[in-house]
Amino acid sequence: MRAICFMGVLLFSGAGLVTSCTGAEPEDPATVSSQGLEAYREPDSEVYVVEGDLAFDGESALQEYLAPAEEQGLAVACPQGVIIKWMPDEARDLRYCVSTAFGARHAAVVSALNQAAASWEAVANVDFIHASSFDGACTASQSGVVFDVRPVTGAAYLARAFFPNAGRSARNLLLDSTAFGSIAPLTLAGLLRHELGHVLGFLHEPNATCPDQANTCALTDPDPNSVMLYWGCGRRAGDLFLSRLDAQAAGFLYP
Repeated sequence: MRAICFMGVLLFSGAGLVTSCTGAEPEDPATVSSQGLEAYREPDSEVYVVEGDLAFDGESALQEYLAPAEEQGLAVACPQGVIIKWMPDEARDLRYCVSTAFGARHAAVVSALNQAAASWEAVANVDFIHASSFDGACTASQSGVVFDVRPVTGAAYLARAFFPNAGRSARNLLLDSTAFGSIAPLTLAGLLRHELGHVLGFLHEPNATCPDQANTCALTDPDPNSVMLYWGCGRRAGDLFLSRLDAQAAGFLYP
């Protein structure tokens, strides 16, 4: 597979092009598409977003995700057999701030995050901690937290998160203004359950629309009820809740 950089956007030749499941029109120059496949690079950063909300910190992390693999269920990235996850002590201290730039929406975001975090904490040995003292200075450079939760406008997604191996500047959970519009049957808490799944290391549950990728390790059988089945991948209607298999996978990854 050969990487090509064009106007600051990473393209890949052959079958390894970045998969897009959104069906959205490309945004030039941040988004470049070829044969229906596209990647979105966030402005002024090396973060690449694919499948609507999967954020990869740099070219090498993105390349590891590209080649198709055999059918599997809920999975985590495991390049060279090494699972990308938090260490036990890190998983029990996932501190975050929620930017006061959300304004009147700040309390709603805090509440939805609490609900989303509680779902994962109930099935895995993880602890998401809202470090509210940093909310007023909640930026990508805030060293007092593991990640920041901030608002954005005009992004190519409702929300996007990151994976455990991301550098601090890319460890952001970003909520676009469209996430506060009409997103039914999704709720903000459901959307954030999905995004916190990415924070813990889970990829999208694959299906025919969003296929499996290489360098991943399956933890479950295929699961049409997974909270990690991306809504752009033809998932059935309804809000996003953890399934029985999601709970088993989270308990295995973080015992």
